[in-house]
Amino acid sequence: MFQSSVFDYVNVLDKAADASWLRNEAISNNLSNADTPGYKRQDVAFESVLKRALGSSQYRTMDAKVASLRGKSLEPALYRDHADYSYRLDKNNVDVDTEGVMLAENQLKYQGLMLGIQHEFTNLQTVMK
Repeated sequence: MFQSSVFDYVNVLDKAADASWLRNEAISNNLSNADTPGYKRQDVAFESVLKRALGSSQYRTMDAKVASLRGKSLEPALYRDHADYSYRLDKNNVDVDTEGVMLAENQLKYQGLMLGIQHEFTNLQTVMK
C-alpha cells in the first residue's frame, strides 16, 4: 500500500477490488457446491467494514474520511451463512439462480472499481504533465 495522501482513494479502491475478487471466488465455490448436501453458502463482508471505518461523521468531507483510513485495516471477511434457512431437504442453502445474479452484480462492481482505479491514475498522469 502506498503511504502518500495522493493515493488515498487508490488504496481504498484497491481494497474494494480485492474484496470483490474474493467475493467472486466465494460465489464460484457456492455454485460448485450447489449439489453438496449440507453445504452452506459463503459470502464476503467488506461494505460494512468500509462503512464502519469511514465513520458516520456528517461534518467531515469525504476526502478527510478517506485520508483517516490510512493505516487502518480494511480487510474483507469471508463468512459462511449458517442460517437454518434451506428450501432443500439436504440442508444446502445455495440457490443457483440467486448466485448467478450475485455473480453478475459482483463482476459489474469489479469492472467499475477497475475503471475507477484507471481514472485515478489517469488524473495523476495529467497532473504530472
